[in-house]
Amino acid sequence: MKDTHKHQGLRNQLVKTISAKGITDTQVLQAIGNIPRHLFMDSGFVDFAYQDKAFPIAAEQTISQPYTVAFQSELLKVKKGAKILEIGTGSGYQTAVLIEMGAKVHTIERQQELFRKTKSFILKLGYKPKSIIFGDGYKGLPSEAPFDGIIVTAGAPFVPSALLAQLKIGGRLVIPVGDEVQIMTLFIRTSEKDFEKHELGDFKFVPMLKEKN
Repeated sequence: MKDTHKHQGLRNQLVKTISAKGITDTQVLQAIGNIPRHLFMDSGFVDFAYQDKAFPIAAEQTISQPYTVAFQSELLKVKKGAKILEIGTGSGYQTAVLIEMGAKVHTIERQQELFRKTKSFILKLGYKPKSIIFGDGYKGLPSEAPFDGIIVTAGAPFVPSALLAQLKIGGRLVIPVGDEVQIMTLFIRTSEKDFEKHELGDFKFVPMLKEKN
């Protein structure tokens, strides 16, 4: 499948849509405008790729709504070269957005089927995360900590303490917290022990897989 002028035109329209919804970070908007979202989706959904909607992907997961991807990305305040941990690689679309924004991305996926499929696919597209790991997102990635930012792309029933611990001072954790509906929550680490917490409205995500004993 190719990326055509038609797709670019549809992406430009999508950028206008999410901009009208309040996304102002030019890095985020440029990344959404550059990335061929239709390539990240199953062929049956390709015609809908540039609608501002979530769609199913493998392993009963979804590719997030572009506005949600943009909203979370904007909250991270990514600077070029920032070290970012992504919990939930999924289709790889959010990973690609962060890489387009200049981040050095480590990404973790818990679903074996998705991990295998996305790892080979995203590298083929030319996006090169620092690492793509099959593992438990609740534990984060202590070997690479601390991080400038951590983004969780699934609904977490609680905030994993390991993720807070792996933030740099000044670092930001963006995580949707809740069961049926999630509250988008931003934590900013202000000292070794202290965090600012901001709640930023309701969203709906697939559940973050819990740890298996």
